[in-house]
Amino acid sequence: MSVRFSSRHIVLLGTTLLGSSLAMPVTGLCAAPTAKAETPHKKTKNRTSVSSNRIRDVSGGNESVIVTGTREFGKKARDSISPIDVVSNRQLAATGQPTLRDALSLLLPSLTVPTAGFDAGALTDTIALRGLNPNETLVLVDGKRRHTTANIYADPGPSQGATPVDIDMLPMSMIDHIEVLRDGASAQYGSDAIAGVVNIITKKQDHGLSMRSNTGITSDGDGFQQGVYLDGGFNLNNRGYVHIGGDFVHQDHAFRSGKDSRTNTYANQLLSTPEQTRESVAVTAGYDLTENVQAYASATYAHRHAESYQNYRLPTTLTAYPGYAAKYPYGYSPIMGLEENDYELTAGFKGMLAGWHWDLSTVYGRDFDRFDALSTINSAVYKADGRTPTNFYNAQGYNNSQWTSSFDLSRKLNFSFWPHSINIAGGAAYRYESYSIGTGSADSTAGSGSDGIPGTTKYNAGNWSRDVASGYIDIATHLMKNWQVDLAGRIEHYTDVGNAKTGKISTRYDFSPRFAVRGTFSSGFHAPTLAQQHYSALAVSPTAARGLIAANSPGALANGASQMKPEQATSVEGGIVVEPIRKLHVTVDAYQIDLRDRIQPGGNIYGAQAYKALQANNFPLPDGSQNWSAGQLSTYWFANVANTRTQGLDINATYPSEFGRFGHVDWDVAINLNRTRLRHQGTSTTGAALLSVPYVAYLTTAYPRSKIIFGGRWHSPNNTWAVSIHEIRYGQTTSNLTYYTGPNAFSTTNYREFQNAPKWTTNASVTYNINTRWSATIGGNNIFAAYPSAVPKENRYLGAPKYYMSTNQLGITGGYYYLDVSARF
Repeated sequence: MSVRFSSRHIVLLGTTLLGSSLAMPVTGLCAAPTAKAETPHKKTKNRTSVSSNRIRDVSGGNESVIVTGTREFGKKARDSISPIDVVSNRQLAATGQPTLRDALSLLLPSLTVPTAGFDAGALTDTIALRGLNPNETLVLVDGKRRHTTANIYADPGPSQGATPVDIDMLPMSMIDHIEVLRDGASAQYGSDAIAGVVNIITKKQDHGLSMRSNTGITSDGDGFQQGVYLDGGFNLNNRGYVHIGGDFVHQDHAFRSGKDSRTNTYANQLLSTPEQTRESVAVTAGYDLTENVQAYASATYAHRHAESYQNYRLPTTLTAYPGYAAKYPYGYSPIMGLEENDYELTAGFKGMLAGWHWDLSTVYGRDFDRFDALSTINSAVYKADGRTPTNFYNAQGYNNSQWTSSFDLSRKLNFSFWPHSINIAGGAAYRYESYSIGTGSADSTAGSGSDGIPGTTKYNAGNWSRDVASGYIDIATHLMKNWQVDLAGRIEHYTDVGNAKTGKISTRYDFSPRFAVRGTFSSGFHAPTLAQQHYSALAVSPTAARGLIAANSPGALANGASQMKPEQATSVEGGIVVEPIRKLHVTVDAYQIDLRDRIQPGGNIYGAQAYKALQANNFPLPDGSQNWSAGQLSTYWFANVANTRTQGLDINATYPSEFGRFGHVDWDVAINLNRTRLRHQGTSTTGAALLSVPYVAYLTTAYPRSKIIFGGRWHSPNNTWAVSIHEIRYGQTTSNLTYYTGPNAFSTTNYREFQNAPKWTTNASVTYNINTRWSATIGGNNIFAAYPSAVPKENRYLGAPKYYMSTNQLGITGGYYYLDVSARF
């Protein structure tokens, strides 16, 4: 989002981090000097081109300029009033990971991703900051709110209830850099910015061509991945630019299941990563209409095909259905298939008028998910007419759209009564959100539905929408030469959940060029999503079923549900930025987030009570389920379940070492310490506690208590060779597991406290720059193939899930080894 103004103005919006080769992101005030900026294309008289994405710092040094967490133009990362990480495209590629989510997880200790995922939860790439739910991290693209996925994470775990932005639906080839604000920012950006903000800045160069291929496989010889990335820019008559890029990424299954307790074989492939193929493209464009007005636009489109396994069904389950028994003589494993289409369109104008920077834009985004039940059966169809369909297309369908129009103003003013300039910013926005659940196909909904993935009945389908209006004001100035302060306030109105008011005050004092302190106090909120209010589904296993019903449904209301309120947060943060010795840059930031009325599934009911609630909501239940035990049949709904307090500490340090003719090393250390405690548990209208023991653990201990990343990257004197080695330590997670065998089998009161011990992984790579254009890297992540702690056999449902996936610690795939080849023209 760069803007071209006349030569008397400096281009300061939407800038980029200049090609840093550090393995870790630039953090806060301690940004390391970056590579020399590219030469911009030809300039016309009295005109600075809008097309160049590279900014020459007015102070004479080359340094990243940030646009996140501030409304001031030209704010440098090292002068940030709040902690912010800046990650370049080159750093993302250097991780060797083919997806953005996995690349970021290797770079940022405050960011975590799910260990793995079941069912549809495995098919959306989510991220979380500071041990909070993914819904509490706001994702922007070029400073504009990105639309969220329609695929709700419905399975139990710390991410349950999340419908976040799926960041991998944006092509990684089009990412110039990413700014991660580790601070509450609801007063600046609105709902969801409680844990922080991830602002993805896209490429806007008017020249060049980049190509990259990434090929990898896991240490077990499966999970093959291939990524191809291509992007390039074009000049529009020296008045504008067009930049186009696209990705193709394919991933095979990586199977990690234990032996099935029924067969003593590995037939049950439940514990596996999904197979998926994703194609994504994006284009950004800008054109100077006049000296002070630019038109800009962007578009993204992505398609994903994905498949995940359900629990294996024994051949004996088909005895009564000889037609199906002939098709599945060795039993079958239902497969959940996803066909996802995601797109977003942005258009706007920006410029300067009477000294005011202005920006008028509109953004429309939509995500549609079609779920298919594959390689399964529907006994009701067979009983009715003897047919044996095995693939049930369009069993479930979800659509989420978001249309946001906004107008923003900013200006730096000087007054005779105040010795320092005052930056004033303000704006207003209107957003229309819609969410819909479609009715499944006739065969997928017949009887109790297609086995494993029952189709959505008409009783649980529907269309919902709401309007959101907001306005904000932001004032930044200096109280003294070295003391800056930023005040922000915001009000939002939701037609379904009412009003929200938030505020923020940030300050920073520089005692010297090498030592500063900073702090923030803010309030924030997360409005319940339309999916959280209206989604319902039934997950069916061979001997169990679990329902998730809408909070306003008859079954939920009869058992104590009430209308959800927005989550409310109060955050306090304080830190120092210091250079104790020359070139050693250190930031230390402590934080506390008090989150009230947290939205998670609650009101768990079991057995006969759950059966009645599901019947009241017209769910088709399996035959005999009315006689299942309390641990086999359950249901719940989303509610304001608890108040929590999250406390943590972020430490970041970088240091370059020069060894003359032996090259140089860039050292880095990044640490996140994080703890969440339950302060209050909510109750239903009947007085029953909303949280069960496992769900308390999802809120408080399913995220690692610490995550540490440290290492270095060596460069030869002529930059022909580079070697990188980094260690990552994942702290302990603790869960409360259900027993499936023994005297406590399926108990709803007795659980095993299971500790997933800390894990160490080693990431290493060797890069050879063949010439100025071509380079090749061979490397590995988790090269010694560490795995999560194994779950005791009595806590494995049917024996297969030997690792507990409902945490955000180390993944289940083990080592990953790759070859990466790239070219730049």
